[in-house]
Amino acid sequence: MPVADSSLQLWLPSLAHIEPAHPLRAWLPRADRLPDGGIGYLGGLGDHFHGVDAGVPAAAITREFLAGDAGGALWLSADPAWVQPDMNGVRLLACGRMGLDMDEAQALAEPLRPVFDETGMRLELSTPDHWHLRLPADTSLPDFAAPEQALGEDLAQHLPQGPDGRRWRVLLNDIQVLLHQHPINAQRQARGMSPVNSLWLWGGGRLPSPAGSELTGVLSDDLLLGALAARAGVARQSRTADAIAACGAGWLIDLQDLPAHELAARWWPLLQPLLERRDVVLHFASGERWRHKPLHRWRFWRGAGR
Repeated sequence: MPVADSSLQLWLPSLAHIEPAHPLRAWLPRADRLPDGGIGYLGGLGDHFHGVDAGVPAAAITREFLAGDAGGALWLSADPAWVQPDMNGVRLLACGRMGLDMDEAQALAEPLRPVFDETGMRLELSTPDHWHLRLPADTSLPDFAAPEQALGEDLAQHLPQGPDGRRWRVLLNDIQVLLHQHPINAQRQARGMSPVNSLWLWGGGRLPSPAGSELTGVLSDDLLLGALAARAGVARQSRTADAIAACGAGWLIDLQDLPAHELAARWWPLLQPLLERRDVVLHFASGERWRHKPLHRWRFWRGAGR
């Protein structure tokens, strides 16, 4: 259920990724612990947008945001991805943020289009890094895992299972075979970039009614978060230094996708002044939540490690 709170909201990486020497850790003992919030990416979104959960039809929502043509069609996200085999299987290492330009994306998609056409699906390149499949209306969709659930893990644990999932596993294998030897990937690897050797299928469904929210605004570079905010009539801005410095009550600053070292080096100098002068809720992607008020900085008697 979305949180009705006029505080400034900081959405942060998992607490386990924040090392003891990280500057953020020093502020937690002075803050008030709150009940845990949503865990993970979709859980965190669900704290701020009504009805958003693991089954959110992300494909239709993001397609409508990017192209305005989702309508009543059935959609599935097919985001460019990098997978890599190891001794224990094949792991998903990156998805949806591959740094493609449109020429590269079109070249990678060209050999895939006939495969999708044969099944009645139509591949749409909504942006270079975010692709969508328009599906026949009667397509039966199994449960697909969101990228955050599968990143770093063996694909076999997260692919659709059972008889309904078999056609999708076969389709994914065909896609990987076609992309494996694509010349674009040789060019990318020569430049020190990751190959695009798979697609991640997820977020299937039809466009739902807009999800309500108590937020005033969202500061984020995340596509689905931006799309949800747009449909809810919530203000949106990109994540920049000036935007963070100007953020006030009711805004959500999305930092949960950042490595802890980048959070400390690049963004902490901007966040510390906010903690000193505003009522701030710190929500870690692992669920833990604290509220820090300006007067809390004088709580020197509180020991570390709370």
